[in-house]
Amino acid sequence: MGKIGIIGGSGLYNIEGIKNVRKITVTTPFGKPSDKFITGKLEAKEVVFLPRHGIGHRILPSEINYRANIYGMKKLGVERIISVTACGSLREDFKPLDFVIPYQFVDRTNQARPMSFFGNGIVGHISFADPVCPETAAAVASAAERFGFTVHKGATYINMEGPAFSTRAESELYRKWGMDIIGMTNMSEAKLAREAEICYVTLAAITDYDCWYKSKESVTVEMIIQNLLKNVDNAKKIIREIVKAMPVERKCSCGSSLKDAIITDRKMIPAKLKKDLKIFIAKYGI
Repeated sequence: MGKIGIIGGSGLYNIEGIKNVRKITVTTPFGKPSDKFITGKLEAKEVVFLPRHGIGHRILPSEINYRANIYGMKKLGVERIISVTACGSLREDFKPLDFVIPYQFVDRTNQARPMSFFGNGIVGHISFADPVCPETAAAVASAAERFGFTVHKGATYINMEGPAFSTRAESELYRKWGMDIIGMTNMSEAKLAREAEICYVTLAAITDYDCWYKSKESVTVEMIIQNLLKNVDNAKKIIREIVKAMPVERKCSCGSSLKDAIITDRKMIPAKLKKDLKIFIAKYGI
């Protein structure tokens, strides 16, 4: 069984029962990851944690080196990633402290951040119609529901640029588009995980109603932090249950996402690119 990766806040790896904790520095062709990777054993399974904003939350969403983070997960043998993230709600029935498992993403970053391992001499087009691994999503939903938490499945996550929160006009526009939750990070992770043939799912914890909800106070950092702290223990419980119940073998198609995706003539791919992307493409004889 491959390792289970968890991307989220810097406190998530302080889970009761985790053993053999180590901090590992991983080098990548794409630069430095957000921080050291924290490895350990939980419920007899190998896990890898990474704080996406760095320890101490010092990296903006647009400054995160998403490629290095996902490459590092792949290099460490991760087959599944659970992304624990905060989000705002664009629906009245999606309440603060509820959990959401989005099945779809919409990008509003306008390519402001690199979110592909391809380019510069190698072209790959992955299928991304369904960006979330259904097998892993089912395991995450089941774990959250076992604790009695409210879990909304099948939502759409809109990825804004940030770091400022939405204007009221933007918030109302996203609601008219049919978006359910809003955040600043998960689209890039989902795309890169698919290219890396890693299963990916988001466990989103609602911290606030976005500013469209005029009967409530506008979103503030203080409000978000307060609800984040309330969700930390709940997220830890869910993660432990997910790891415990995760099937040993993958039966989804995520592990073969690059099959037939690379269309560049093999003889024309630069040698350095082949070396840099070896962990992704060598299995296909490239």
